[in-house]
Amino acid sequence: MRLRPAVLTVTLSLAAAAALPADRGEAKATVAGKAVSIDYGRPTLQGRDMLGRAEVGTQWRMGADAPTRLKTAAELTFGAGLVVPPGEYVLTATRTAEDAWQIDVKKPDGSLVEVPLVSKALAENVETFTIDLKGDKGRGELTLKWGTKALSAAFTAR
Repeated sequence: MRLRPAVLTVTLSLAAAAALPADRGEAKATVAGKAVSIDYGRPTLQGRDMLGRAEVGTQWRMGADAPTRLKTAAELTFGAGLVVPPGEYVLTATRTAEDAWQIDVKKPDGSLVEVPLVSKALAENVETFTIDLKGDKGRGELTLKWGTKALSAAFTAR
């Protein structure tokens, strides 16, 4: 069978697109007068339910290609005293139960700060993985959006 040039071009273009790295995203906020940012890969769903396919107990790197990184000039406190000192950290997420997730903040010594996430259904599908970071004075919120789900954690900063 002989491929025509147009078919070969389309086939090669699709293969090249599949091999390209995901776009990078950066979420930024100023909280308590200090900079907080997250750098992450932005994969697309392409018809899949990636959060639904995640197995309970397995870490997910929260993006694509390079690790997701948090950089904070502020001390962040999540929930009941889960403190993340100023610095740079790798973030992952873990599905802890069928309907529960947490963000894992990996400290330089390898230990984790495990931050529970609140899950909420979204009215519209988010095709490309998105991290939002909002700040107002000494309070902030980190939200992951993908598919029909938003996972969020509120924090205070100083």
